[in-house]
Amino acid sequence: MTPESLHMLWAAISIVILVLLVSLLGLHPFLALLTVSLMLGLSCGLPFGDTVAAFQTGFGDTMKSVGIIIGLGTMLGTLLVRSGGADALANALARAGKKETVGYRVFFASLIIGLPLFFEVGFVLLVPIAYALAREMKISIIRVGLPMLAGLSVAHGLVPPHPAPTLAVGSLHAEMGKTIMLAIILGIPIGFISGPFFANIAARWVPLPPPDAFTAQEAEHASAQAPSAARRPSLAAVLFCVLLPVVLMMAKSVVDTNIADKTATIRVVFDFLGDPMMALFWAVLAGLLFLGIGSGATFSKSNQIASTGLGDIAAILLIVGAGGGFKEMLKATKVADTMGHWALGAHFSPLIIGWLAAVLVRLATGSATVATITAVGLMAPITAADPTVSKELMVLAIGCGSVFLSHVNDAGFWLVKEYFRMTVPQTFKTWSLMETLVAVVGLGFILLASLVVHG
Repeated sequence: MTPESLHMLWAAISIVILVLLVSLLGLHPFLALLTVSLMLGLSCGLPFGDTVAAFQTGFGDTMKSVGIIIGLGTMLGTLLVRSGGADALANALARAGKKETVGYRVFFASLIIGLPLFFEVGFVLLVPIAYALAREMKISIIRVGLPMLAGLSVAHGLVPPHPAPTLAVGSLHAEMGKTIMLAIILGIPIGFISGPFFANIAARWVPLPPPDAFTAQEAEHASAQAPSAARRPSLAAVLFCVLLPVVLMMAKSVVDTNIADKTATIRVVFDFLGDPMMALFWAVLAGLLFLGIGSGATFSKSNQIASTGLGDIAAILLIVGAGGGFKEMLKATKVADTMGHWALGAHFSPLIIGWLAAVLVRLATGSATVATITAVGLMAPITAADPTVSKELMVLAIGCGSVFLSHVNDAGFWLVKEYFRMTVPQTFKTWSLMETLVAVVGLGFILLASLVVHG
């Protein structure tokens, strides 16, 4: 067996052990990623010092590009929730039309709200609104709940500044603005099919009426995310704060594409304003002013509210950083190069390979974040070596694969089951199938887009 083949074998064993550590032993993903990274380096013959240094390099490189973005996105999301701005946006979009189109409006509301929020936070925030709409319109909770989940899932899996797609953008050296633009353009039809359209079908075989009220436990979770401001900010203020970073990053992408001279004044200005870190920084400042002070809080109170969410992301940051360490170990042991040469000689689209890699880890671990981290580590050298592959579409392909078929090893499965008071079979027929549609339909749209968008 050649050294390259042996290293590939050790990499495969490492991924299997990662899956077993997370899914069977319940080891924290950060510790699991650290364990298999060190094991891979030592198994492939790296000296102890080089093994540790490689992991530290990968961790640090990831944190300097992703950690700040995740922190700022969390502060913006916390301001959005605690000011009552998310409630204002959801109600305005959800109540703006007829019963027949409520699913599409709920999808848009959850997609927009989901941009700066983690999935669980957005879910707990929107559930009471879904309950109220279903009761008021006298329709199945499925017809409102699945579009809501589809919007959150598309935002969570595909759109930065969520941790997983943000990590993928940095690791694959994709362009942030272009990735967001493609994620939104493709995410809307993906979400329409997987959410509102599928919900009308699923409601026939799972005819769930809306629950009358929250249980004590559900009420406790909902109250934890309840607005703490004296009054709600205006809808215009909410939309401005949420969409500001998206618009700035997309504007930077457009300017960079059309102006080749990097020293041109307009490009220098937009490169500064639209840098992902700076775009979110401006949005947080706007949030402090329009969402915090604008809802009746003092500046000190607004700052305190924005900071409350930071403690909740410590584990996410460690997992994302450790994923960067694992990716660096794949490079240091030459596994990534070997994988790249193999993929270039294969007859499958690299986009499909990236999607499948994420699907397999998602099925085994239940974690979309771990699935994205692992797949990105494998696909980074392939994407770098093949100039015809769009880095931005690779981010989206991996993101779609990472949400494939949520089942019993995914905390989201049980969250949806309990809040919607479904049985396990009903949860599979609705939530799990919806997630699978997001993944499969998403891959189809991405492959179609690849005919037009190139590296």
